[in-house]
Amino acid sequence: MIHQYKQNGYNIVLDVCSGAVHAVDDAAYDAIAMFEDHSREQVVSALLEKYPGLSEGDAESILDQIEELKAEGQLFSPDTFAPMAPELKRRTSGVIKALCLHISHACNLTCSYCFAGQGRYHGKSALMSFEVGKRALDFLIENSGSRRNLEVDFFGGEPLLNFDVVKKLVEYARSVEGKYNKNFRFTLTTNGVDIDDDVIEFANREMSNVVLSLDGRRKVHDRFRVDAAGRGSYDVIVPKFQKLVASRGDKSYYMRGTFTHYNPDFLEDIKVMLDLGFNELSMEPVVASPDSPSALTEEDKPVVYEQYEKLAELMIKRRREGRPFTFYHYMIDLQGGPCIYKRISGCGSGTEYLAVTPQGDLYPCHQFVGEEKFRLGDIWHGVTNTERRDEFAACNVYAREECRNCWARLYCAGGCAANAYHSTGSVTGVYSYGCDLFKKRLECAIMAEVDRLYEEDEDSDN
Repeated sequence: MIHQYKQNGYNIVLDVCSGAVHAVDDAAYDAIAMFEDHSREQVVSALLEKYPGLSEGDAESILDQIEELKAEGQLFSPDTFAPMAPELKRRTSGVIKALCLHISHACNLTCSYCFAGQGRYHGKSALMSFEVGKRALDFLIENSGSRRNLEVDFFGGEPLLNFDVVKKLVEYARSVEGKYNKNFRFTLTTNGVDIDDDVIEFANREMSNVVLSLDGRRKVHDRFRVDAAGRGSYDVIVPKFQKLVASRGDKSYYMRGTFTHYNPDFLEDIKVMLDLGFNELSMEPVVASPDSPSALTEEDKPVVYEQYEKLAELMIKRRREGRPFTFYHYMIDLQGGPCIYKRISGCGSGTEYLAVTPQGDLYPCHQFVGEEKFRLGDIWHGVTNTERRDEFAACNVYAREECRNCWARLYCAGGCAANAYHSTGSVTGVYSYGCDLFKKRLECAIMAEVDRLYEEDEDSDN
């Protein structure tokens, strides 16, 4: 299976199952499109008619090169992965590598688009105790098998409302990681309101990554990200984010924004973030009920597509100017990339990755917390709802009928189980709007990476 598209002056051909990407001229692009369902003579005739300057020998040479690439498994390669999917996930069954610690089910903002119900996950406000958090870390160690690197995300609500417990848990983890031959990598996700010098110093010392919530332009950000009195948080948090990032050195961070029906022109928000000095960016489409005023509509989709295209062009422009920036969804490695296990199995929610509530309950991921039927167990007794866990274990790209013939399947791995459930009622359903946006992002990401590789080749030739 192949996928072809034209963007920013490139003719791109993706061989879906091998992952090979080809940037070709117009004649080769047309020849590849005709190759599988036309005879050699028909393809040559069509090329000669469309391209008067092309000789018959040139046309024959194009077809010879296509034949060679097919023989090498770089064009029209077969899908050999479907039988592997259940087996690959079975091999890692019971091994947990990451926890999302809900250190706080309380928040000092009241964002109306928040999937977590203003941080309370449709329940009461709560803070995780040190004892529960310590047991969660022990649970992770006990169930991590031979994995050395373990991931823990301090999440909420707003984690900084329980910052003393965050610090104590990190101290505890550092005290035992040598004993168990483990290495903890921590992430802090925060809205920034309570950032101070102590938080900055601690985050820069202990957090492998920090995720900072900023929606871009002041008017966009302050539409939703407000406190209990309805006051916007932009002017409060931006200077704090700037100070944290400026002192972070080479450690990772992400400015994580959400765009909605009110700002489908989200590239303008990205430009504001760049002007503020932030270069590690992520803008996520809101996932909301169709009747929500913030939900993206079909009318928004062409605008969003255009934004993704212009974003890729901006990234190329700034890279050539020596001012590069990173956009999370455009991080793609055409020469390596994720292993086939990740391409088939996805994020590992409900199996390798679990969320822990302040009370110690286990859920497949943060987006399922509060939905009782998805409660898997707790950190003292482990996973007891094995039927639900097995449902997630069986969740892979080939479990979704709609995905089996999709050209993007080995990049999205079937998409987000939570988004699928909340839009279709099934974790193996398909959130079609999200799929459409993902495919557009992927095309743009591949194009931008092709341009980068071309530029590297030109530089090496010079």
